Amino acid sequence: MINFISLFVKCPMCGKSLMDKEHKVDNEPGIRMAVEAAKGKGIMVMSSIYGSRNYISDVNFGDQEVVTFSCPHCAAKLIKKDTCDICGAPMVPLILQMGGKVSFCSRKGCENHNVEFNDLADALKRFYEDYGIKVYHSTPEHIHLRKEKHPAEDTDDHKETIGNGFFLRAYCPHCRKSLIEDDMLKLKVIRQGLNPGYIFLSPYLNVFSSKSTIFLPEEELIGDVRCFHCDNSLLVEDKKCGRCGTAIAKIIVSARTKMIDFYICSRKGCTWHGLNESDLDDIRMEDSVEW
Repeated sequence: MINFISLFVKCPMCGKSLMDKEHKVDNEPGIRMAVEAAKGKGIMVMSSIYGSRNYISDVNFGDQEVVTFSCPHCAAKLIKKDTCDICGAPMVPLILQMGGKVSFCSRKGCENHNVEFNDLADALKRFYEDYGIKVYHSTPEHIHLRKEKHPAEDTDDHKETIGNGFFLRAYCPHCRKSLIEDDMLKLKVIRQGLNPGYIFLSPYLNVFSSKSTIFLPEEELIGDVRCFHCDNSLLVEDKKCGRCGTAIAKIIVSARTKMIDFYICSRKGCTWHGLNESDLDDIRMEDSVEW
């Protein structure tokens, strides 16, 4: 789960928190900073998920442009003495609230970043406590046959309950290969005007953290969603998101006793997910308003 750790940070100059709970990026509170570029000054809210390059901003940036970052509280410029060892641009330093520091390159498009924890074990412990994540269990690489559906029970008391934080073993509905890679649900994204990329979703029920290898604007359609093994599209034509009406993608997940169709919205930031009506007869998800 280090892949989805949220970096809660503060200004290295005034020590005030830079977290913006009102504006989420990758479904987590963003990191709010003042920015200055060739086209003007404004505010940027960056993803707090380690490794993600997603953000929202009221300023447009040119390709490969170096951006000046400042604290929105004390107005101090956030510039590190060391420059990026990839492109030579200034590095932007931030302080981790849990102890340690993180820095990232100020050039748009450069993916250089690093994080140092004062105590990695303590940082991971806090993360697991905050999200209530259960122990990861290994995922079979491939499934051959869909398990038969159990007869529906008469009452909810007989439904199979899948709790928050349950690890959803996910598979492609076409080739049946596992979509889990490095403890993340990996999906290929085809977006117009960009090279193909990948979006990584939390495979834990009702934990909505995500990150991507290409820039995916918040509240927009992410594009065609495909299996990274067989390259078949996972979008379905006969169903839409129950919240925003957007196209949805279908994967197969393993519950405790059966395999079920699991649907996710293709709009960035939407947390809707759903099941087939037939599976609702004997599957119940804990504390989920979407079911």
